[in-house]
Amino acid sequence: MSVSTKVVAIIAANPALSSLLAMVVAGDSHLKVRQFESDIDLIAYMRIAPVDMLVCDFDREGRPAYEMVESIRLNGDLISQDVPVIALTRTITPPMRHQAISAGIDEVIIKPMSPRHLLQRIQARLRGRSVVGTFGGYRGPERRNRLAMPVPQPTPTRRISDNVVQLFPDRRKPRHPGLEG
Repeated sequence: MSVSTKVVAIIAANPALSSLLAMVVAGDSHLKVRQFESDIDLIAYMRIAPVDMLVCDFDREGRPAYEMVESIRLNGDLISQDVPVIALTRTITPPMRHQAISAGIDEVIIKPMSPRHLLQRIQARLRGRSVVGTFGGYRGPERRNRLAMPVPQPTPTRRISDNVVQLFPDRRKPRHPGLEG
């Protein structure tokens, strides 16, 4: 079974950051990277070709990332309208967080970060493609069907009827049975 190549679109704050991120992401042979300097170029590309992941930067000049993602989500002419989105930012404020959630941005990563961390997040998002809802519905991170965590089981260290906790352990008992010397 062959794994299909996924297209990752990157639109960063400056060409240097965009090139660095593209170089690291392109290290994965299953990912094909497309760099864009403006959202107009990105949207024009998305009209003719599918994009499997979008990495955008809140710190870009011009239109904010959440407005760009909203326009992608609402544009019926695009091939990949429900593309998962990872956004990068220097700081995140409560209004920015609300805007990111309402626009349908799946994840926000705080800069500075390791480009390899971004690659791991892209791979994880592509593995568990998590765009939610239908047109007009909720758009945000998938919070249903998460990995089931094992139910913690208590390990009693004392009797249940005991309501006294020793302050100092009893030194007369050997700490490691069989190793007393």
